[in-house]
Amino acid sequence: MYQEERMLKIVDYLQLHKRISVDDICEFFNVSRDTARRDLVKLEEHQKIIRTRGGALLPTLHHDPIGNYNERLLTVSEEKQVIGQLAASMVRDKDRIILDSSTTVQACAERLNVQECSVITNSINQADVLSGKDGVSIHLLGGRLQKEHRYVYGSSVIATLSHYFVDKAFIGIGGISAHGLSLIHEEDGMLKHQMMKQADQVIVLADHSKFGINFPYRFADLSEVNIVITDRLPEPAMLEILQHYDVEVVVPS
Repeated sequence: MYQEERMLKIVDYLQLHKRISVDDICEFFNVSRDTARRDLVKLEEHQKIIRTRGGALLPTLHHDPIGNYNERLLTVSEEKQVIGQLAASMVRDKDRIILDSSTTVQACAERLNVQECSVITNSINQADVLSGKDGVSIHLLGGRLQKEHRYVYGSSVIATLSHYFVDKAFIGIGGISAHGLSLIHEEDGMLKHQMMKQADQVIVLADHSKFGINFPYRFADLSEVNIVITDRLPEPAMLEILQHYDVEVVVPS
């Protein structure tokens, strides 16, 4: 087993059991104590664990707290812009698509260039961006407004979504791992999952920092994903997991 694969499995174990010892790693993977320690040193360098005497545990937080939508827009990275461009290139004339409320998906909306397209979204920002594009028909879902992150949600939104069928759904995430897709807010996850169920093709937009990460609410399995668009290939172990679920990984050429 490659070191990258062991490291991924160590983090997965920690997600479930909170701590792991060097002896555990030796027993689980049939490796020496020196090899186990080297794995933990590398994981610590990547800020995935906190090393302790004789083992490791997970940091209390994997990421800084997520800011509101406008704050996140100010820090939209070049990676997200590249991902947005790749996503927009997958939309064909007369496609019916769903765009969720993530900033990476907004990068796709900004670059959408088709003569005719129908868009369903729960995002105030996506609707605003698309309102300036001729030929794009917009259905803005109605529901309870989440002010900080500028999307509508609730049971009425999910019920409305269940009546629509689309060609493609473009979904942003907090994290993607062997356990599936995850994010912080349960209501957002429930809505994204319904969006995925209504689409012939589910396209996840995720920069490289999202791989191997688990947020509190898991909203979908990898088996429900068709394509992941990212800025660079994930580590071999994660790539192998995605291939196992027949998920196509698309990166810039």
